[in-house]
Amino acid sequence: MNKSEFVEALKKRTKKLAVDVILFYDKIQKTEATRIIGRQLILSATSTAANYRAACIARSQKEFFSKISIVVEEADETLFWLEVLKDTNFASEDMLNPLLKETLEIVKILSKARKNAGNK
Repeated sequence: MNKSEFVEALKKRTKKLAVDVILFYDKIQKTEATRIIGRQLILSATSTAANYRAACIARSQKEFFSKISIVVEEADETLFWLEVLKDTNFASEDMLNPLLKETLEIVKILSKARKNAGNK
C-alpha cells in the first residue's frame, strides 16, 4: 500500500469509527450519565475524523504536526469515553469491544504518524 492509499484508508477508518460511535450511542439506554458521556464520545470521535482530514491537507510539516497532535488527543479521548462506558457497565461488552479495538488501533497508528512527523 502506498502513502496515498494509506492516507485514504485511514480517512475511511476514522470516518467509519465516527459513524459507528453515533450508531452505537443510538442503541444504548439513555440516562443522564449516558447522555453526557455519549455527547463527549460523539464529539471526540467525529473530531478525530474531521481533524484527520484537515491534517491531510496541511500546508506545511509544522501545520501537519499540529493537526495530527489534535487528532491523537481526540482519538485518545474517544478511547477514554468508551472505557468509561465499559467500566460503568452502561453498554454491553459485545457492543463496546469492537469500538475499543478499532479506536486503540487508530490511536496507535496516529501516534506513530505524529512521532514520525515530529522527527522530520
